Amino acid sequence: MRYPRFLQPGGTIGFVAPSFGCATEPYLSAFRNAQKTFIRMGYRLDLGPNCYAAKGIGISNEPVKCGDEINEYMASKNNDVLISCGGGEMMCEILDYVDFAKIKREEPKWYMGFSDNTNLTFLLPTLCDTAAVYGPCAGAFGMEPWHESIRDAMDLLTGKKLVMRNYDLWEKEESKTEGEEDPLKPYQVTEPVVMRCFLPGSCEGQSKTAGDVHITGRLLGGCMDCLANLPGTSYDRVAEFAERYADDGIIWFLESCDLNVFAIRRAVWQMQHAGWFSHVKGFLIGRPLCFGQEMMGLDQYHAVWDLLKGYDVPVIMDVDLGHLPPMMPLICGSMATVSYTDGDSRKLKIDMETK
Repeated sequence: MRYPRFLQPGGTIGFVAPSFGCATEPYLSAFRNAQKTFIRMGYRLDLGPNCYAAKGIGISNEPVKCGDEINEYMASKNNDVLISCGGGEMMCEILDYVDFAKIKREEPKWYMGFSDNTNLTFLLPTLCDTAAVYGPCAGAFGMEPWHESIRDAMDLLTGKKLVMRNYDLWEKEESKTEGEEDPLKPYQVTEPVVMRCFLPGSCEGQSKTAGDVHITGRLLGGCMDCLANLPGTSYDRVAEFAERYADDGIIWFLESCDLNVFAIRRAVWQMQHAGWFSHVKGFLIGRPLCFGQEMMGLDQYHAVWDLLKGYDVPVIMDVDLGHLPPMMPLICGSMATVSYTDGDSRKLKIDMETK
C-alpha cells in the first residue's frame, strides 16, 4: 500500500469538486470560512476549477470536466493534499474519465472526503494501492468552533494523530439546512454514543457483553449507497485486493445515507454475493441516516447482522462513521488495530499504521 506524505507546515491544500461544489448556502459560506481558517493556520490554497460550479446533474460539472479536474490535481505539484468540496449524487459518472493508471504511476497524494467521495476513497486503494482518507469535506472546516472530529481529521492529514477514538455525543438531526442563516454553526451533538457489539454466537440479533475485542486487519469501506453500485463493473477489483492482502485480512467499515433498512440489507447482500467479504476480520457499521427506522419488522441491526453473522467475526454497530456526525476520519487501505471495550464511554479505539 502506498501512503502519501503528510501535509507539512506552510504546505498547500488543494480543493476539488468531483461531486457537488460549494455553490449554494450554507456550503458556500462554510467553504469560504474554511479557506480563511486554513490561511490563518499558515497554509496555502489551490482551488480547482469546479469548486464553485453547479453545472452538472448531481455533481459540480459535466462528468468529463470533473474527471479532468481529478487527473490534473492528483498529479499537480502545486498542492500537497486534496480535500473534496462536498458529497453529492452522481460521482460514479466521472469514473470513466479518471485516469487511475496514471494516478497509480504518480507520487501518492492524500485525498479526503466522504459519502459520494467513496467513489475515490475506495477505488484509490483497490485500484491504485494508494491509501485515502474517509473523512469530512471542505465545508466542515468552516464551522466555528471546530468539533473534536474536525481537529482529528486535520491532525490525521498532518500526521499528528493516527489513533482515533469514538466521541461522547452525536447529532441526531441535521443542524444545517438549505439557506441556513448560520452556515458556520458547529455540530449540535446531544445524543450519547451507544454502540452495540455482535460477536459470533450472538442470539436473535441481540448484542451481548463483549468484554475486550481486538481486531487487526486492513481498513476498507465507505458509503454503501455508492459501494453497492460497483460490484460487477470494470471498477470492481475487490476480490483481487482481498487476495493481495489475505495475510492481513480486511476490516470493513460501512455506513449509509439515503438507504432505508431494506436497501441497507440489499446492499450488504449485493456485496456479500460479489465475494467482497472474503478474508474479513470484522465489521464497523456506522449509524445510518435512517437511524431508529423499522419497516415490516426489520430494523437497522437485523438489516446487517442477519447477513453478516455467518462470517463469525465481530460486528460493531452505531460507530461514529458517516452521515450522522461526528465521524472518525479513517485511512482506507491502512493496517489498523480496532479495540472495543465494554463499560467505557470511549469504547472504541482505532490505531492506524502508515508504513
